[in-house]
Amino acid sequence: MKRTQRGMTLLSFVIVLAVVGFFAYVGMKLFPMYSEYYSVKQALKGLQGEMGIANQDPARIKDLFFRRLYISYSDNVKPENVKLQRLQKGSPGWEMTVNYEVRKSLVGNLDVVGKFHASENLTNVGDGG
Repeated sequence: MKRTQRGMTLLSFVIVLAVVGFFAYVGMKLFPMYSEYYSVKQALKGLQGEMGIANQDPARIKDLFFRRLYISYSDNVKPENVKLQRLQKGSPGWEMTVNYEVRKSLVGNLDVVGKFHASENLTNVGDGG
């Protein structure tokens, strides 16, 4: 009874290792971009819960937003990426929209570009202000 060997050859192992390594490398480039995006989402959610945020002026709201981002080391969101717009007449509050783009070098002249959009209605009137 003849037994045949089964398993991967050295060449197939190296190819699988290269593919896994490439995807791990791409993941290391993408993870900080998405981590920052979730920090932006958390900052917006935190602002929405802030007492009296609907009655604040836009400069104060942006200042509070960027203070929250500073804590999480987010540096790709710039003030020109943040827009505040009053909600419909008769209802207090603001709509805060954050649109920004992150570009990371991947390999040689290839880049990874992430376009991110987040928005939140800031309507908490509360008793602060």
